[in-house]
Order: sequence, then C-alpha cells, then structure tokens
Amino acid sequence: MSSLMSRIRSLNNGLSCFYGPFSVGAVSNTNGGDGWFSKLLMVRKIDPGHDSHSKLLSASEIIYEMQTHNVKPQHIDPYLKNYEQYCKVASQKSDGAELVGSWRVEIGDQDQFIHIWRYKHGYPHAHDFLDLCHSDKDLQNLITERIRFLRHRENQFMLSFSFWGHPEPRGEKNMYEMRSYVLKPGTMIEWGNNWARGVTYRKESAVAGFFLQIGQLYMVHHIWSYKDLQMRKSIRDAAWRKPGWDECVAHTVPLIREMQSRWMAPTDFSPIK
Repeated sequence: MSSLMSRIRSLNNGLSCFYGPFSVGAVSNTNGGDGWFSKLLMVRKIDPGHDSHSKLLSASEIIYEMQTHNVKPQHIDPYLKNYEQYCKVASQKSDGAELVGSWRVEIGDQDQFIHIWRYKHGYPHAHDFLDLCHSDKDLQNLITERIRFLRHRENQFMLSFSFWGHPEPRGEKNMYEMRSYVLKPGTMIEWGNNWARGVTYRKESAVAGFFLQIGQLYMVHHIWSYKDLQMRKSIRDAAWRKPGWDECVAHTVPLIREMQSRWMAPTDFSPIK
C-alpha cells in the first residue's frame, strides 16, 4: 500500500509536465473542493478554442510531402538515378518545392525509400507543383519511367510540430530512425501537450516531427538521428534515467492505435546526411 501511495504522489508531482507550451486544456473539476486524487482519476477535456488543431500545433504555413516508394529489388540503381534527376529538374522548374531528405530503409520494409519535400509557401506552392508534375514534359517522362521500377507508391501531406522546428540540412552522415504512430481520433492535441516536453529529453537526436493533413489522418512521424544502432540504444536508455520521461511515455502510449519503426540511411543526394 505504501508503494502504491508513493507512486500516486509521484504521478501527482509530475502532472504539470503535461501542460507544456501547447497545452490548451486542463483537468476539469466541477466540485471545486475535490482533492488531487479525484482530479487524477478524471478524464482530461481538451478545449480546442476557436482555432483548428493544425494552427494550435503548428506555427508555420509550410507544407511537407512525404513520398514512400517500394522499389523492385532488381531496379534499385536505375530508380535512384531517376529520382536524383527528378530532384534536379524539379528544383530548376519550381522555386517553391525543396527536397528536405531522402532515405533508404535498412530495417523495416526492404527496398523502401522515403523522400520528404518542403513547400515553403504553403498550399499554393504545393498545388502549383502538383500541376507542374502533370503538365511538364520532362517531369512527366521521369515519373513515367520511375513507375516501371516500383511495386507500390504513396504520398502524404503534413505539417511540422512547432516544438520540433523545421528539419535542416546536415553535413555529417548519420543513420535515422523514423517512428510512425496512428493515434486515436481526437487525441492529437494531447499528443502535442506531452511531446512538447518529451522531445526535450532527447533534443540532441531530434530531427523532425510531423502530423498528417492529407493521407492517414491522426498519424504522426518522428525522425531521430544516430551514428549507429549502439548510439540509439545509449540515448534511449539515458532518457529513461531522466526524471519525468517515464510519465510522459505512460501518458502517450494509451493514445496510440498503431506504431512502426524504420531504420534508414540517407541517399547520396539527400540534403540531410
């Protein structure tokens, strides 16, 4: 019993960690005189206010597109040459589309490639670039050629969480982990509340955090950088020794419906190495 009460006191002391810079709601207490124990047991109610969730979680109009290509194993080399040429032509013909990062999945879905594009001026430039891909002969030829190399393709449009910031080019070559989560509908702000603080525990390896606007809704991608698998283990183990990390994890795990991890290496033409 004493250990249970000790645990409850610890949780009570840590409750404030869940109301970081993106907290827009709190535990409601209709009786006023209830103690902290009854507050702990009550369901949190998030007040979305008068803005969309996207505006509450992202302070930028910049749009990101994630392209996922599953490549036929025998066509990987011509696929990479094709995509590198596609990136060069796209940068020449559009001032709003910018390749952020490009990776090959090493552990996960084999022969899979992830490419992230940034549309610096938001939806107008994203729409213009889609039109360009449908109308420009050079881009059309490259896309048509690429289709022969693929067994599956999909794309998603995303915003960046404000507390992660925007991914920037890196000169030193690293390995990357992308952790993808499908959340329960209605929990995106609560996820942001927790991770606004949670990301500070591993800031040295944080690269990017996105949430989807078009595609699989209530989906989140976190990207982390490491030198190797051993460094990944060391950084993750160290986070568990920091006070408060376990509570942040405990309050985000119940929000998740599905989760996936990919271990990735940057391509030769990726701005993020």
